[in-house]
Amino acid sequence: HSPLHYSNCTGTKKALLIGINYIGQKRELKGCVNDARKIREFLIKHWGYKPEDIVLLMDETTHPRRVPTKKNMLDGMKWLVKGAQPHDSLFFHYSGHGGQVPDKDGDEVDGMDDVIYPVDFQKAGIILDDEMHKIMVKSLPAQCRLTAIYDSCHSGTVLDLPYIYHHDGRLKGSQVTPEWREYKSSPADVISFTGCRDDQTSADTTQGGDAVGAMSWAFRESLSENKDQSYQDLLNSVRGLLKDNYKQTPQLSSSHRIVRSLRYHIPRPSSFQHPCGKADRTLCIQHTTLRFIM
Repeated sequence: HSPLHYSNCTGTKKALLIGINYIGQKRELKGCVNDARKIREFLIKHWGYKPEDIVLLMDETTHPRRVPTKKNMLDGMKWLVKGAQPHDSLFFHYSGHGGQVPDKDGDEVDGMDDVIYPVDFQKAGIILDDEMHKIMVKSLPAQCRLTAIYDSCHSGTVLDLPYIYHHDGRLKGSQVTPEWREYKSSPADVISFTGCRDDQTSADTTQGGDAVGAMSWAFRESLSENKDQSYQDLLNSVRGLLKDNYKQTPQLSSSHRIVRSLRYHIPRPSSFQHPCGKADRTLCIQHTTLRFIM
C-alpha cells in the first residue's frame, strides 16, 4: 500500500468530544463527563489542539447546543469533517453507553451492528456504526487523519473499519463482510482505538479519586508518559495498563493496512527532533512500525 494513505498531521486540528453520564436515567454512569473534559485538557496540553477548535458535548450543561442529544451528536460529527483537507488531524472521542443491534444490511461478519446511545436515545433513538462510518469516514479526503477513541461497551468495530490488529501487529480477520470491504475501506487515514471487543463491556472506574472510563484513562496515561510510540506499542501499553484490573481488551482498527516494514518520509516542522539524530526535517520510518501521531 502506498504511503500516500498516511497523514503527516501538520494541517488543521479539530476535535469532537462526547461524555454522557445519563444523569437521572436507569443505567447512570459516573466517569464519562470527566473523560471528555480530561481528553480536552490532554489534547490542548500535549497535542497542540486549540480550545476554540474543540467541541465538547456533555450532559452536565444547560447550553442547548452542548447537550449530547442525537441531533447535536450527528451535527457535531458533520462539523468535525466539514472542509477536511489532506494532512488535517481530526479527533473524535466518545465515552458513554454502547451496545449492539441486529445488522440489517449484511456488512457485519457477526451479524450485529455496534451502536452508541445519545442522552435522549429513548426518544430519538441510537446511532448506528453504519451512520458514523458514512459521516466521519466516507467523507474524508486521502491523507486526512481521523483518530477515534470509543470508551463504551461492545465497541470493538464501532466505526466499521475493515482492518483490525493483533497486539503483535498481525492483521486479524476483518469484521466487515467481503462484499462490503471495498465500500468500508477509505483513502483517508482513519485509526480507531476502542475500549473492548465487540462481545465485551467497558468499565466505569476510579483513578486518582476521579470517576473515569478505564480506556480513556489508559489512553491518556500511556501517551502522557511517552508520545513517541508505534501503533502496536500504544495498543500494548493501553492493554498492559488495564489487564490486571479489567476484563476488557482494547482494540485497534484502521481504514487501511498499517504496514510494518514501510520505508518513507513524513515531513515534520523544523522544531522536530529526529529520533535517529539526523538534522533534516523528515521522520524516517525504516523497517519499523509506523509511529502514532495526531
